Amino acid sequence: MRSSKSRSRNKNRTPRPSGGNIINRVFESSGPDGKVRGTPQQIIEKYNQLHRDAQLSGDRVNAENFAQHAEHYTRLLAEAQREVDQRREELEAQNRERQAERDKERNDRMQAQDQAGSDQPSAEQRPDPRPDPRPDPRPDPRSADDTGPQNSDTGLVETPEEKPQQRARKPRAPRKPRPDPRDSSPEAAE
Repeated sequence: MRSSKSRSRNKNRTPRPSGGNIINRVFESSGPDGKVRGTPQQIIEKYNQLHRDAQLSGDRVNAENFAQHAEHYTRLLAEAQREVDQRREELEAQNRERQAERDKERNDRMQAQDQAGSDQPSAEQRPDPRPDPRPDPRPDPRSADDTGPQNSDTGLVETPEEKPQQRARKPRAPRKPRPDPRDSSPEAAE
Protein backbone atom coordinates (compact mmCIF):
# COMPACT_ATOMS: atom_id res chain seq x y z
CA MET A 1 0.00 0.00 0.00
CA ARG A 2 1.34 3.43 -0.95
CA SER A 3 1.65 6.18 1.54
CA SER A 4 -0.24 9.39 0.92
CA LYS A 5 2.82 11.50 1.80
CA SER A 6 4.82 10.42 -1.22
CA ARG A 7 1.95 11.22 -3.56
CA SER A 8 1.41 14.69 -2.17
CA ARG A 9 5.13 15.45 -2.35
CA ASN A 10 5.30 14.14 -5.89
CA LYS A 11 2.27 16.16 -6.94
CA ASN A 12 3.97 19.40 -5.96
CA ARG A 13 7.06 18.55 -8.02
CA THR A 14 5.23 18.16 -11.32
CA PRO A 15 5.57 21.35 -13.33
CA ARG A 16 2.35 23.19 -13.95
CA PRO A 17 1.54 24.14 -17.51
CA SER A 18 2.86 27.63 -18.09
CA GLY A 19 0.54 30.39 -19.13
CA GLY A 20 -2.98 29.83 -18.02
CA ASN A 21 -4.87 32.74 -16.62
CA ILE A 22 -2.17 34.53 -14.65
CA ILE A 23 -4.22 37.71 -14.51
CA ASN A 24 -6.83 36.11 -12.22
CA ARG A 25 -4.57 33.59 -10.54
CA VAL A 26 -3.95 34.06 -6.81
CA PHE A 27 -0.30 34.36 -5.84
CA GLU A 28 1.33 34.25 -2.46
CA SER A 29 4.27 36.62 -2.27
CA SER A 30 6.79 36.38 0.54
CA GLY A 31 7.93 39.94 0.93
CA PRO A 32 10.12 41.55 3.59
CA ASP A 33 7.09 42.29 5.76
CA GLY A 34 5.47 38.87 5.57
CA LYS A 35 3.26 37.20 3.02
CA VAL A 36 1.04 39.10 0.63
CA ARG A 37 -1.68 37.09 -1.06
CA GLY A 38 -3.88 37.98 -4.04
CA THR A 39 -4.00 38.48 -7.78
CA PRO A 40 -1.01 40.24 -9.36
CA GLN A 41 -2.93 43.53 -9.46
CA GLN A 42 -3.82 43.27 -5.77
CA ILE A 43 -0.22 42.40 -4.85
CA ILE A 44 1.07 45.38 -6.87
CA GLU A 45 -1.33 47.72 -5.07
CA LYS A 46 -0.36 46.30 -1.67
CA TYR A 47 3.40 46.63 -2.32
CA ASN A 48 2.93 50.17 -3.67
CA GLN A 49 1.03 51.04 -0.49
CA LEU A 50 3.79 49.50 1.66
CA HIS A 51 6.36 51.40 -0.45
CA ARG A 52 4.61 54.73 0.26
CA ASP A 53 4.33 53.92 3.97
CA ALA A 54 8.04 53.05 4.16
CA GLN A 55 8.95 56.27 2.35
CA LEU A 56 6.85 58.34 4.73
CA SER A 57 8.46 56.66 7.73
CA GLY A 58 11.93 57.34 6.29
CA ASP A 59 12.89 53.67 5.78
CA ARG A 60 14.64 53.88 2.40
CA VAL A 61 15.79 50.23 2.36
CA ASN A 62 12.29 48.79 2.87
CA ALA A 63 10.84 51.37 0.48
CA GLU A 64 13.21 50.19 -2.26
CA ASN A 65 12.51 46.54 -1.45
CA PHE A 66 8.73 47.04 -1.70
CA ALA A 67 9.19 48.98 -4.95
CA GLN A 68 11.17 46.08 -6.44
CA HIS A 69 8.52 43.57 -5.38
CA ALA A 70 5.80 45.73 -6.95
CA GLU A 71 7.88 46.07 -10.12
CA HIS A 72 8.29 42.28 -10.36
CA TYR A 73 4.53 41.72 -10.27
CA THR A 74 4.01 44.62 -12.68
CA ARG A 75 6.29 42.89 -15.20
CA LEU A 76 4.52 39.58 -14.60
CA LEU A 77 1.12 41.18 -15.19
CA ALA A 78 2.31 43.07 -18.28
CA GLU A 79 3.73 39.89 -19.83
CA ALA A 80 0.49 38.00 -19.15
CA GLN A 81 -1.52 40.85 -20.67
CA ARG A 82 0.73 40.83 -23.76
CA GLU A 83 0.13 37.09 -24.18
CA VAL A 84 -3.63 37.54 -23.83
CA ASP A 85 -3.60 40.36 -26.40
CA GLN A 86 -1.48 38.29 -28.79
CA ARG A 87 -3.86 35.32 -28.48
CA ARG A 88 -6.82 37.61 -29.06
CA GLU A 89 -5.20 39.09 -32.19
CA GLU A 90 -4.43 35.61 -33.52
CA LEU A 91 -8.04 34.52 -32.98
CA GLU A 92 -9.35 37.67 -34.66
CA ALA A 93 -7.03 37.09 -37.63
CA GLN A 94 -8.26 33.49 -37.92
CA ASN A 95 -11.87 34.68 -37.73
CA ARG A 96 -11.23 37.28 -40.44
CA GLU A 97 -9.64 34.61 -42.66
CA ARG A 98 -12.60 32.26 -42.11
CA GLN A 99 -15.06 35.04 -42.86
CA ALA A 100 -13.18 36.01 -46.04
CA GLU A 101 -13.20 32.35 -47.09
CA ARG A 102 -16.95 32.09 -46.45
CA ASP A 103 -17.58 35.30 -48.40
CA LYS A 104 -15.50 33.98 -51.31
CA GLU A 105 -17.40 30.67 -51.30
CA ARG A 106 -20.71 32.53 -51.18
CA ASN A 107 -19.68 34.74 -54.10
CA ASP A 108 -18.54 31.68 -56.07
CA ARG A 109 -21.90 29.97 -55.44
CA MET A 110 -23.79 33.09 -56.49
CA GLN A 111 -21.74 33.36 -59.69
CA ALA A 112 -22.30 29.67 -60.43
CA GLN A 113 -26.04 30.11 -59.89
CA ASP A 114 -26.06 33.18 -62.12
CA GLN A 115 -24.20 31.31 -64.87
CA ALA A 116 -26.45 28.26 -64.55
CA GLY A 117 -29.53 30.43 -64.52
CA SER A 118 -28.48 32.70 -67.41
CA ASP A 119 -30.66 30.73 -69.84
CA GLN A 120 -33.60 31.20 -67.47
CA PRO A 121 -35.22 34.64 -67.06
CA SER A 122 -33.45 36.94 -64.65
CA ALA A 123 -34.89 37.90 -61.27
CA GLU A 124 -36.49 41.06 -62.69
CA GLN A 125 -38.21 39.13 -65.49
CA ARG A 126 -39.17 36.09 -63.42
CA PRO A 127 -42.67 36.21 -61.86
CA ASP A 128 -42.73 36.18 -58.08
CA PRO A 129 -43.80 32.67 -56.96
CA ARG A 130 -45.03 33.95 -53.59
CA PRO A 131 -48.63 35.19 -53.51
CA ASP A 132 -49.22 38.78 -52.55
CA PRO A 133 -50.59 38.84 -48.97
CA ARG A 134 -52.57 42.04 -49.69
CA PRO A 135 -56.18 41.66 -50.86
CA ASP A 136 -56.74 42.01 -54.59
CA PRO A 137 -58.24 45.45 -55.35
CA ARG A 138 -60.01 44.08 -58.44
CA PRO A 139 -63.63 43.04 -57.84
CA ASP A 140 -64.42 39.35 -57.81
CA PRO A 141 -66.14 38.50 -61.13
CA ARG A 142 -68.36 35.91 -59.40
CA SER A 143 -69.80 38.45 -56.96
CA ALA A 144 -70.52 40.97 -59.71
CA ASP A 145 -72.31 38.31 -61.73
CA ASP A 146 -75.71 37.74 -60.13
CA THR A 147 -77.06 35.58 -62.95
CA GLY A 148 -77.48 32.36 -61.01
CA PRO A 149 -77.39 30.77 -57.59
CA GLN A 150 -73.91 30.66 -56.04
CA ASN A 151 -72.53 27.39 -54.72
CA SER A 152 -71.11 28.17 -51.27
CA ASP A 153 -69.20 24.87 -51.08
CA THR A 154 -66.15 25.58 -53.25
CA GLY A 155 -63.85 23.23 -51.37
CA LEU A 156 -61.77 26.11 -50.07
CA VAL A 157 -60.86 26.56 -46.44
CA GLU A 158 -61.87 29.79 -44.81
CA THR A 159 -58.85 31.81 -43.64
CA PRO A 160 -58.84 34.41 -40.86
CA GLU A 161 -58.50 37.21 -43.42
CA GLU A 162 -61.74 36.13 -45.10
CA LYS A 163 -63.78 35.89 -41.88
CA PRO A 164 -66.08 38.82 -41.20
CA GLN A 165 -64.84 40.99 -38.37
CA GLN A 166 -66.66 40.63 -35.08
CA ARG A 167 -68.76 43.52 -33.91
CA ALA A 168 -67.39 45.64 -31.13
CA ARG A 169 -68.60 44.70 -27.67
CA LYS A 170 -71.12 46.80 -25.89
CA PRO A 171 -69.69 48.93 -23.10
CA ARG A 172 -70.09 47.59 -19.59
CA ALA A 173 -73.01 48.68 -17.53
CA PRO A 174 -72.15 51.33 -14.94
CA ARG A 175 -71.43 50.15 -11.41
CA LYS A 176 -74.10 50.22 -8.81
CA PRO A 177 -73.62 53.12 -6.42
CA ARG A 178 -72.00 52.23 -3.11
CA PRO A 179 -74.07 52.65 0.03
CA ASP A 180 -73.55 56.04 1.63
CA PRO A 181 -71.68 55.69 4.98
CA ARG A 182 -73.87 58.47 6.43
CA ASP A 183 -76.94 56.27 6.05
CA SER A 184 -75.58 53.66 8.48
CA SER A 185 -76.46 53.95 12.12
CA PRO A 186 -73.89 55.40 14.57
CA GLU A 187 -74.11 52.26 16.71
CA ALA A 188 -72.75 50.13 13.86
CA ALA A 189 -69.65 52.34 13.61
CA GLU A 190 -68.61 51.52 17.20
